[in-house]
Amino acid sequence: MQTAELLRRDAVAARVSAGSKRQALGAVADVAARRLGVPANDLLAALHEREKHGSTGIGQGVAVPHAHVEGLDRPVGVFIKLETPVAFDAVDDRPVDLIFGLFAPKDAGVEHLQALARVSRLLRHGELREQLRQAHSADAVFALLVRQEQSSAA
Repeated sequence: MQTAELLRRDAVAARVSAGSKRQALGAVADVAARRLGVPANDLLAALHEREKHGSTGIGQGVAVPHAHVEGLDRPVGVFIKLETPVAFDAVDDRPVDLIFGLFAPKDAGVEHLQALARVSRLLRHGELREQLRQAHSADAVFALLVRQEQSSAA
């Protein structure tokens, strides 16, 4: 599964303000709610439930919160870039400013894991993370995410 299959331009937000992990997850839920037509509170509850099992902060200022959602037919991603990093209980204790939220169908097993692996590999590229941090618009962020994957596949 390619990032372009997970992420659409209208599911990307740049320069998002959040003062805490809870607010950052709320921003992910808000963007996802518009994309999925699911109440933001339901998405936020699912994200919080997942976080109870361990932080989704994967290090280097990146988090990949994810949850299973009733009614989806395939995994869907959202991406937000925070104006200021927030504490996220990440594995390296660094605050997070790049967040790729992933929502999958309730019965998605392997497909969900493949999407998580895809996103994690993509955001492992240090140069891409820096370019994302320098991007000032959602259009630029989206283009970087899609272009990085295309150039990695070549």
